[in-house]
Amino acid sequence: MPGRWLWNRGGARVIDRPLHIAIDGRELFGKPTGVGRYLLEVLKEWAQVPHRYTVIAPEEPTARLRQLGDRFQWVVEPGAGAGTRWEQTRLPRALARIAPDVFLAPANTAPLKLPCPFVVVVHDVSYFAHPEWFGRREGWRRRWLTRSAARRARTVVTVSEFSRQEIGRYLRTPLDKIKVASPGAPAEQRGNAAAREPVVLYVGSLFNRRRIGDLMRGFAEAAAKVPAARLVLVGDNRTSPRIDPEELARTLGIADRFTWHSYVDDAEVSRLYATARVFAFLSDYEGFGIPPLEAISHGVPVVLLDTTVAREIYGTGALFVPPVASEIGRALQRLISDPAAHAAVLEAGRARLRTYSWSRTAGALLRTLEQAAS
Repeated sequence: MPGRWLWNRGGARVIDRPLHIAIDGRELFGKPTGVGRYLLEVLKEWAQVPHRYTVIAPEEPTARLRQLGDRFQWVVEPGAGAGTRWEQTRLPRALARIAPDVFLAPANTAPLKLPCPFVVVVHDVSYFAHPEWFGRREGWRRRWLTRSAARRARTVVTVSEFSRQEIGRYLRTPLDKIKVASPGAPAEQRGNAAAREPVVLYVGSLFNRRRIGDLMRGFAEAAAKVPAARLVLVGDNRTSPRIDPEELARTLGIADRFTWHSYVDDAEVSRLYATARVFAFLSDYEGFGIPPLEAISHGVPVVLLDTTVAREIYGTGALFVPPVASEIGRALQRLISDPAAHAAVLEAGRARLRTYSWSRTAGALLRTLEQAAS
């Protein structure tokens, strides 16, 4: 019999019977992106809740994942790449063996045949809204699998009201079937703003929709007025048509003030956040966009492209710019050179940061799974 939450008179949650929740754990491995970070933070919160969790993964969990604790069991189903074939063959076979009460598909798609009810998290539907950003085969695969998962799921979870409306529009999913569980925010880390270097930082996979070229052109405008300024990009290059950041830096005359890391570990990312003066994230389309929250938590004010979802998530806690190099350059220069502006934007960002909580995220997602299992 599925478990359910009850409430006692003190307002604390108690449970009458634990659920067996199975989870697709692929996104926890390799070089985790935003989806992997979302899932990991949720699992950390769930470690305090007396359900039984089974994570199905393509390889043995790392020591870090083992630290989630004894509530988590790991079922390893080896599979090179752990792509669609793994999802549609090995994953459902594992689920049939372990017979969970409910299954969480955390990364937009799910097996077509499942032995239990499930909830799917659809982070964004960029491949519906902007099919030109994806190869023909990849776009078709993503659209077909996501539409199939959303149609068959008990509930679709997403990360913002913007994405909820987009899912309703493009997948024609009834809005009352779509719940929002926005990401949480890291804890604030105070530092000495005056000691920071004049570095503009970007962290995240490099996609065309994130306007890497416009960021670099805007930085070139700012660099002409701030001779010590530097630009650092961190992220795997997934642009298509492909942009070569190093070649573009040479063309713009900023090669000696530009660094690109395709990947760095968490410790190095934290060090970069701790020394940067400004964070820039000029994305045309996101379901949410976690990196700017991470930047704010490290004491770095952010410059964002002026979009509906960016306004929803960050409110007054960022500088918003159009996709115009001169405007981008002015915003970067202002936050590098003007201490009052830097402090004001950062303080507004910190106020926004406090509205997001991984505890609330995990609780909302868990309630959805409990309802799906009942």
